[in-house]
Amino acid sequence: MNEIEPVSTMSNDEKRVLEVLRKLTKAYPDAPRTYLNYRNPFEITIATILSARATDAGVNKVTPELFAKYPTPKKLAEANTDDVVMIIRSTGAYNRKTEYIIRTARMILDNFGGKVPKTIDELVTFPGVSRKTANVVLQVAYEIAEGVVMDTHIMRVSHRLGFTEHEKKPEKIEKDIMVLIPKEKWISYAQLIGTHGRRTCKARKPMCSECVVNNLCPSSELNG
Repeated sequence: MNEIEPVSTMSNDEKRVLEVLRKLTKAYPDAPRTYLNYRNPFEITIATILSARATDAGVNKVTPELFAKYPTPKKLAEANTDDVVMIIRSTGAYNRKTEYIIRTARMILDNFGGKVPKTIDELVTFPGVSRKTANVVLQVAYEIAEGVVMDTHIMRVSHRLGFTEHEKKPEKIEKDIMVLIPKEKWISYAQLIGTHGRRTCKARKPMCSECVVNNLCPSSELNG
């Protein structure tokens, strides 16, 4: 007797996003979890705070000196403000960011025993740490997925692919993606979609003719 095949309950978008991820996995085998340089949870936390309204490349230029001088939360908590300002000045908003990272270092010491916490609710208590920053720290440092990282690249590509109707509302876009894909795909989604946005689906001029998922994209110039 032939077995009856189960009827798939996945929507077209659910099937499409999994196919997009499958193709992007092949296209970007070297896709990093982050473009920020770091060696431990403390460093990725501080680097991510500094990355607000700054490029990852710009942050990577200042963190070697910063972490050489202040390699631990205790050292940074005791840092001279003027010295930190001079090191991170090129990342912009340097007075505010200096205050944020020194206060964060103190909170790591005073509230969490010197270790970066492992939940979003705890991480967002740090000054300058948004839900996006918290997601980055959890996923990059601990491989924990409480949500989906949202940056400008991920938001742009998610909207172009039609996985969300929102363009610039990170929490709403994140919620749409969390519903659309299984939790075990949350980390790889951000990793692959973010890399695709940087290398191919660029903001000003997407490279649709070179895109491996153009046949799956409602915004592709080739499908217009």
